[in-house]
Amino acid sequence: MATTSDIRNGLCIMHNGKIATIIEFQHVKPGKGPAFVRTKMKEIESGKTLDHTFSAGHKIDIVRVERRQYQFLYKEENIGYHFMNVENYEQVAIPDHLIENPLYLREGMVCEIIFHAEEENPLVVELPMYIEAEITYTEPGIKGDTATNTMKPATIDTGAEIRVPLFIDTGEKIKVNTQKGEYVERIK
Repeated sequence: MATTSDIRNGLCIMHNGKIATIIEFQHVKPGKGPAFVRTKMKEIESGKTLDHTFSAGHKIDIVRVERRQYQFLYKEENIGYHFMNVENYEQVAIPDHLIENPLYLREGMVCEIIFHAEEENPLVVELPMYIEAEITYTEPGIKGDTATNTMKPATIDTGAEIRVPLFIDTGEKIKVNTQKGEYVERIK
């Protein structure tokens, strides 16, 4: 059993019956009263961000997790998404609710799957932060219209719909942030 002195960024703990990872923490020693640790945590399964304050010396349960590289193979209708371990070629099927943004998955993409180390259960699939995508459909662009921040809808080659600037045309390659689902830049 660990205490609050063992808290660090990236540590996974059991909090209110759910696994959460520490995003940031701050040890506070006020002039009057006992010390405490203020934390910001993210629940792994739901993705919710929580703020919680622990009193100094409070006991916490550390959960061991492992991050493994897997390659996305294909999607099967009633079973889920199939991934292959890049080291030992073992395959695993993951239900879609464990994937952060399944609309941005492309065959052959390498993702990180977080496993509960003791139980060998997959907890969540993390996609790469940025992907390169090609615009398959958008309304015709207006040349030279870069002064405004106006956006228009566009469909990318994975089937996801995002908003892009007016000067982007069909067939162009762009960089997309998979966590926010936003256009980042045009790739030349």
